Amino acid sequence: MSRHCHYCSLPDGRQLAYAEWGDAGGVPVLYCHGFPGSRFEARLADVAAKELGIRLIAPDRPGFGQSSPFPGRRLSNWPVDAAALMTSLDISRFHVVGVSGGGPYAMACAERLHERIGRLSIICGLGELHGVELDGMNPVAATGIRFYQRRPRLAHRVYARLIGPFMGRFPELIFRVLIGIGNRADRAALAEPAVHRSIAQSFAEAFRQGGEGPAQELGLFTQPWDIDPGRVRMPVSLWHGEDDRTVPVTMGRRHAALLPDCRATFMPGEGHFSLIIRNMSTMLADLAQPPE
Repeated sequence: MSRHCHYCSLPDGRQLAYAEWGDAGGVPVLYCHGFPGSRFEARLADVAAKELGIRLIAPDRPGFGQSSPFPGRRLSNWPVDAAALMTSLDISRFHVVGVSGGGPYAMACAERLHERIGRLSIICGLGELHGVELDGMNPVAATGIRFYQRRPRLAHRVYARLIGPFMGRFPELIFRVLIGIGNRADRAALAEPAVHRSIAQSFAEAFRQGGEGPAQELGLFTQPWDIDPGRVRMPVSLWHGEDDRTVPVTMGRRHAALLPDCRATFMPGEGHFSLIIRNMSTMLADLAQPPE
């Protein structure tokens, strides 16, 4: 069976699809993908993970890729699924990394599964959106979020029935939009053919089931979080580009202040995608040692 398409049966009967990247015998690290994304996003970290001796385990969140939908889910439900997946793989202790929209999910795991997790890494992690100004966020993302904040039911219908399916059918258009709204560093990083293929595949897989799962998640992001980063009791490495126009650096600075044991690195000149693509080996290095 391909390392990039496995299935875990969850206790409630749902299915969680996941892929493995990096070193199959390495230190286990749970990878929480961005939004919209899927297990294929972790391909961007495959080479770095192999070099560092890291086994990246990257599941699709509910309603994305080939993971079953989970109506009404919240951030706090994700650690239950993550724990079941790692237990099915006979992994008792592991690290966790959250990238962009995966940041809140990684923090949820760190808060709720602290006895099983050694370290947490947050890479350009999305911050809480409820009641928060979106200064510094690119207009495409900010417009979508404000629509959800003001008209959640209508926004959900539009995204689930129109925008989501369209994005799944034409991932290349999403890619062109990303290039158009990115800074110089992002545009250069996204121009690499291997990066282009990985991101396009991840986007297409995210909408495999249509727009309902991603629409649900976008709505979830605009609600108050039911987790508390201030209760995370483990070492945290946080990385954020100072010129990030997708997840503004103000969100990274807020996380750095909230997380009790956080070592934050803010990188001048780096955008959202350039941070992820150009610095993965550096950002994953803290996760190369087995959890104590």
